Amino acid sequence: MTTHYHDPEDFKLLRELKALAPEEFKGFVALDSMVGREGGAIPRKYRELMAIAIACTTQCAYCLDVHTRNAKKAGATREEVAEAVFIAAALRAGAAATHGTLALKLFDGHTAAPSGTPV
Repeated sequence: MTTHYHDPEDFKLLRELKALAPEEFKGFVALDSMVGREGGAIPRKYRELMAIAIACTTQCAYCLDVHTRNAKKAGATREEVAEAVFIAAALRAGAAATHGTLALKLFDGHTAAPSGTPV
């Protein structure tokens, strides 16, 4: 057994997941296939760049592996990948800030408990 996460060999375990839950796996594959499909309103290169940005926000190393490879095959440049990364970073930071407003709203809505008393 490996002692680290995100081992490329882990992809082989997908076969085991498929065997354990075949219908669910088929649904997942169908959903996932929309990313790299041809012929949509959004060209494949841009679909793959979007997938890279989303993989950065979901922090999925496996998705980054697959979608950087596919983006390169679809003609994406290193500069485009870098921009996608920073767009994702900006949106993730923005989401943290806007969730900060929710934190303030929730904080303001809580009643203060006496010191040392659980709320």
